[in-house]
Amino acid sequence: MVQIKRFILPVALLSLTGAISACQPDTTSSQTQTADASAPAAPAINYPDTRKGEVVDTYFNVDVADPYRWLEDDRSDETANWVKAQNKVTQSYLANIPYRGKIAEKLSALLNYERVSAPFEKGDYTYFYKNDGLQNQAVVYRQKGDGEPEVFIDPNTFSDDGTVSLAGLSFSEDGSLVAYQTSTGGSDWRDVYVMNAETKTLIGEKLVNVKFSDLSWYKNEGFYYSSYDKPKGSELSEKTDQHKVYYHKVGTAQADDQKVFGHTDEQKHRYVGAKVGDEGRYLIVSAAVSTSGNRVFIQDLQNPDAGFVTVKDDLETDAELLLVKDGTLYFKTNLNAPNSKVVSVAASNPAVANWVDVLPETDHVLSVSTVGGYFFAEYMVDAISQVKQYALDGTFVREVALPGIGSVESSGRDLGGIGSFTGAKDATLTYFMFENYSTPKTTYRYNIESGESELVMKPATTFDGSQYVSEQVFYTSKDGTKVPMIITHRKDLERNGKNPTMLYGYGGFNISLTPRYSATVAAWLEMGGVYAVPNIRGGGEYGKAWHKAGTQMQKQNVFDDFIAAGEYLIENNYTSYQYLALRGGSNGGLLVGAVMTQRPDLAKVALPAVGVLDMLRYHTFTAGAGWAYDYGTSEQSEEMFRYLLGYSPVHNVKSGVDYPATMITTADHDDRVVPAHSFKFAAELQAKNTGPNPMLIRIETDAGHGAGTPVSKTIEQYADIYGFTLYSMGVESL
Repeated sequence: MVQIKRFILPVALLSLTGAISACQPDTTSSQTQTADASAPAAPAINYPDTRKGEVVDTYFNVDVADPYRWLEDDRSDETANWVKAQNKVTQSYLANIPYRGKIAEKLSALLNYERVSAPFEKGDYTYFYKNDGLQNQAVVYRQKGDGEPEVFIDPNTFSDDGTVSLAGLSFSEDGSLVAYQTSTGGSDWRDVYVMNAETKTLIGEKLVNVKFSDLSWYKNEGFYYSSYDKPKGSELSEKTDQHKVYYHKVGTAQADDQKVFGHTDEQKHRYVGAKVGDEGRYLIVSAAVSTSGNRVFIQDLQNPDAGFVTVKDDLETDAELLLVKDGTLYFKTNLNAPNSKVVSVAASNPAVANWVDVLPETDHVLSVSTVGGYFFAEYMVDAISQVKQYALDGTFVREVALPGIGSVESSGRDLGGIGSFTGAKDATLTYFMFENYSTPKTTYRYNIESGESELVMKPATTFDGSQYVSEQVFYTSKDGTKVPMIITHRKDLERNGKNPTMLYGYGGFNISLTPRYSATVAAWLEMGGVYAVPNIRGGGEYGKAWHKAGTQMQKQNVFDDFIAAGEYLIENNYTSYQYLALRGGSNGGLLVGAVMTQRPDLAKVALPAVGVLDMLRYHTFTAGAGWAYDYGTSEQSEEMFRYLLGYSPVHNVKSGVDYPATMITTADHDDRVVPAHSFKFAAELQAKNTGPNPMLIRIETDAGHGAGTPVSKTIEQYADIYGFTLYSMGVESL
């Protein structure tokens, strides 16, 4: 029996205020008009010639050809010319889609609403991020007391086309100084600037070659940051292996920065981060060799000659520092607690053996924030947020009343700023942001002592969420595992098998997909589409066990879960093969690539974005070796090599197969998942696909893995993606 949880999203949260017009779009007239026939006739595609090389690698006495190895050279003229030729073919094809411009207009209208982050206090000011609507980048504002807000940092002035973005900022202890990071073209490599927060004047020269780093201040004197040595080869693809922590004293040259951790070969780590405890006395370092599991070290900054003391030495579990108070460290950890718990320990004797449970493990996955001397514990109940407030000794205070069924914003993503339920240790007020698939991110002020919430900011968007419903179903995967999926669509949807449906998945790295609002998803819904998100294995929705069930030799579970989700949608007449599209990015791009090569008959359209698609060589680029916890490597063992070879999308494209209409998307500055993955996959598909469906690749220029993408590029990208999808499904008009 399939269990269904059905919930209608709250209408009250969606009333329109502010400067945006209160006129609602005619969503009935904008729904797609489908046809029983296959996709409209399109011009024949003459793909660019892609040279085949003679490279052959041998793994455990097995020869594996890699004819497109030359596309890994991102600095060669031949690769650059190939990119230009592919984009020319793709744009020529997309130009034939009659309603692509109409989709772009819809996206512009839905993105054109004021978006404001939760505010946060530093020094004498309250800061917040705001995007007026179609600004390429959100602007940082501040105000003093009840005064008028003023612009503090405007990233739109960093570049003419919005491709240089603000990638984070960190204030000194008293708020008088700020260090902020910028990213060019979406790169993970960052520049850091230090500024006098009062006068808004820069101090000293910028820091360069900073990567995968927070900035943690020591008093008002300087800050700790992390980076790798500058690659000797390509910044885009050269392997980066040993992360290091440095201390920068304000006003000094970067060349004089002190190496603090990770500068010997004795104990290499790929990901290292440093955090100064709340009292400014202790430096806590987290060090990992993969994306899961970390060691923890502590240094008493009042006695730095004593060096670092090991807190936790195993790499199988995680521990995250929450705060330091009165010489006590508080960690969130999954050590002996797959769903995570909170522990405390004296900083003077911090070994794991001395840890004491403060918030014990429960049946639901835990994430935690701290403010005002309390823990705010967010529990994920079937991917839905539930928040409880606790004292630091673990005493339960109350459950926080949320405005509906959805997600509490915990990371400060999108606009920037800080996450929900965060702030100073003596704060009496905090903020949280709530959203779901049809409710834009809404900000509430929360009184820490009374537990009362007050609406602060309700976005004024033209999207009428009251016309849509989300339902959570539980379907059965291939091995009998029950998997939840949230399906969002118009209330008056007719289940006739002809509804264009986007099946979106990820399934990896302990990342959970919870209900989030996106204007681009809203556009899909307004066009009559169905949006389905299954919480497949490999994610973190049900803790460490759920994550591990989708890793290494269990990775096929992830693909099976996604396939079963598609089959459920078809069997229950939400859609059919002709109207189903598969979409995912990064690890989700691998998901789509694997599923479309294993089950080319499942969906009409495949949309792998910035995907990890060459599973035999992924670990040889940038920090890719750190993903081995989830994937394993081709060098690990013969068994692991053969398993990877069995599903690696680049190596499983076969001649004589009719693959789904495919548009691969990537970016020329993606130094997280290098574009060579997508290049080689496109070359294989174009050479071997025998059916009539197009095999296209769209390569964004001056862009990276996705972070900091300008709004203008977002509109262009999704107009192309949705236009290609609907056109391939046979949709005649919008």
